[in-house]
Amino acid sequence: MAKILRDIRVVELGTYITGPAAGMHLADLGADVIKVERPGTGDPFRAFKGGLYSPHYQTYNRNKRSIALDTTEAGDLKVLHDLVSTADVFIQNFRPGVAEKLGAGEDTLRGINPRIIYCAITGFGASGPYRDRPVYDTVAQAASGYLRLLTPPDNPRVIGPAIADAITGQYAAMGICAALVERGKTGKGRRLDISMLEAMAHFNLDSFTHYYSVGEVMGPISRPEVSQSYTFECADGKWIAIHLSSPPKFWEGLVAALDRPAIGTDERFAERMARIKNHDALIEALRPIFAERTRDEWCERLLANEVPHSPAYDSNEALEDPQARHLGIKVSARHPEMGEFTTVRAPYNFDGSPDSEVLPPPTLDEHGAEIRAELERLKAS
Repeated sequence: MAKILRDIRVVELGTYITGPAAGMHLADLGADVIKVERPGTGDPFRAFKGGLYSPHYQTYNRNKRSIALDTTEAGDLKVLHDLVSTADVFIQNFRPGVAEKLGAGEDTLRGINPRIIYCAITGFGASGPYRDRPVYDTVAQAASGYLRLLTPPDNPRVIGPAIADAITGQYAAMGICAALVERGKTGKGRRLDISMLEAMAHFNLDSFTHYYSVGEVMGPISRPEVSQSYTFECADGKWIAIHLSSPPKFWEGLVAALDRPAIGTDERFAERMARIKNHDALIEALRPIFAERTRDEWCERLLANEVPHSPAYDSNEALEDPQARHLGIKVSARHPEMGEFTTVRAPYNFDGSPDSEVLPPPTLDEHGAEIRAELERLKAS
């Protein structure tokens, strides 16, 4: 299996999601990611549901090794610095100034390893009036204008997963990879600063482009209206999703699958621009029709008419779909202490081959002795 970053070592001093997610993406590509954690408690995400191995923690910490270090202790700080001397990348996601207090500021680490790629992830950035504010996922979504695109306008409430956290980690990993490519040519390290606000503003690019180009402030249904996207509940209580986009043939295929020719000739729906204008009315017209058949029946009819669609799966169904099973998206491994670990493999297929090997998330300090022994061998050589 291709381990593209197999010769890269990453030291991750991260908690919760952004820093660990960045480390996970690099680990998925084969990097040796060493997760540095506080003794006794580790990453706070470990205990999100009690114990020290919550599903929240597991999500972003596979393919890593764990060592517990108290950097307020001189001996443990020396171990951290020894690790950095062997590393290519350092990741931290603390508020500005905290890493310096932990002995892990850029100046200190660059003095130890001038070639290090130093990645600092923050909420609102390394400078500015908001630099010291506490930031979590919902705050970054809101500040970037993205939350309003997900919030039901008639019942404002936060919904959906931790998008800002995950996206920021992914952007951080992308920036790190770019810095590694450059370092391969110049031999020089870089500092990468990335904030959740900047990452989410970039991820929300379509919304800003619409505003600055045509003065449109997008809302939760702006995209579904123009893309002709719908979700309906079927007779068996299961959901189906349809995305017609702009080609007329997909609308015509849907009308044929519905076996309701009158829908296709209704002046409110006959043309795409009319369907955009009457989006809500079309949903109301289609909702009772989809309630007449099961999801499987609708899938058969839509497939026969080449309509872009999919069952709107829950997590207990999605990876059992025939295509997901064919691609081998679900992978498992056994941790000697914690038992079976099942997750989603990385999406990369290098030279036509996916990497289905995965290491379960480590228990706290699982590799502490092993990593310390490695450092001692390096000193002796």
